[in-house]
Amino acid sequence: MNLEQTAVVVIDVQGKLATLMNNADHTVRKITQLIQGANVLELPVLWLEQYPKGLGPTVDTVAAEMIGTPIEKITFSAWRTDEFKKALIASGKKQVLLCGIEAHICVFQTARDLKNAGFIVEVLADATDSRTAIDYQIALTRLQQEHILLTSVEMALFDLVEVASGEQFKKISKIVK
Repeated sequence: MNLEQTAVVVIDVQGKLATLMNNADHTVRKITQLIQGANVLELPVLWLEQYPKGLGPTVDTVAAEMIGTPIEKITFSAWRTDEFKKALIASGKKQVLLCGIEAHICVFQTARDLKNAGFIVEVLADATDSRTAIDYQIALTRLQQEHILLTSVEMALFDLVEVASGEQFKKISKIVK
């Protein structure tokens, strides 16, 4: 990943569904850190909501860090939603850091479709979750079988910063602590 080519995509961190995740508090904290770091690094962040009329809006702690408005979808794969596809293509980015819920459905299908469309995709394993541990583990296994890389929030942010000096490094260090 590099700063010039990377976008962040956040999938469906919404309402009551977000609270039902296997590791809900940790996942929301890591997603929030990721978005804060993306803002420091001036990366575009695209965020999606699955049928918000039924599942509710993005959780407050995550939405508070976002710029702009979410993209509504009813497809499991974000790539199959025209507004998202247009926004990602318009960003000019070819590398995607992907996170959200649920790992075995919307995150998996989005990652697979983005990879098949020619994007380099890394899924942030610590900022992705499912309602059950087994579904989460199966999702990680399937992602690896699809040759999609796994990473963590801290690993990805420091990979993008590249050096242990400067204002971006200092700000990222504070975010991940």
